Amino acid sequence: MLRYVTTNEGKVREAEEYLGDDIAALDYDYPEIQADSLEAVATEGARSAFEFADEPVIVDDAGLYIEGFDGFPGPYSAYVENTLGIERVGRLARGEDATRAQFRCVIAYCDGEGFEASPEPVDTGERRGQDLSADDRASATTDDTVAGSDLPVKLFTGAVPGTIVEPRGEGGFGYDPIFEHDGTTFAEMSAERKNAISHRGRALGKFAEWYANRRLD
Repeated sequence: MLRYVTTNEGKVREAEEYLGDDIAALDYDYPEIQADSLEAVATEGARSAFEFADEPVIVDDAGLYIEGFDGFPGPYSAYVENTLGIERVGRLARGEDATRAQFRCVIAYCDGEGFEASPEPVDTGERRGQDLSADDRASATTDDTVAGSDLPVKLFTGAVPGTIVEPRGEGGFGYDPIFEHDGTTFAEMSAERKNAISHRGRALGKFAEWYANRRLD
């Protein structure tokens, strides 16, 4: 059984569209490092979750990247949402005429085994610490989450371009009301339409294709 580290049932339902019944939620609050990339956060989460569950796991991390702000808030999207709020982020972007943006998602997979070569990257822990915040680097010698095993982690990315607009729509979550793709905000889309084109859906599609072959090996 593949375990998806999340308490969001919507994410699990989205994953089931690509992976069928061979996936279930894992309620595990892994320590989330502060890092300058989604890849680093998801990778360390996947290692920690696998060591906890001793089963194949996937962890995702996602963020909003505003081009005119050099990709900000990026991996800090959740923190910025909680502190500034999405409406203020939207106003700042529109006020600076920095409305081009994209949602990005990284899915990290770990099952304790190595991986054959493929186009998708593998993190083997060799870069550990390079993307971490100063506080996490300082604690790396004592924090098992940061300094723990170098289990290989396979990474899959998905992105969808869009525009920052005035909030519209009642659905979705997070930045969905201010992110417009092809004339419609994510918050205005049905779950089916959003899942079909979302950054997470695109990452899941890549992972599902690869994972089907992994299971045959």
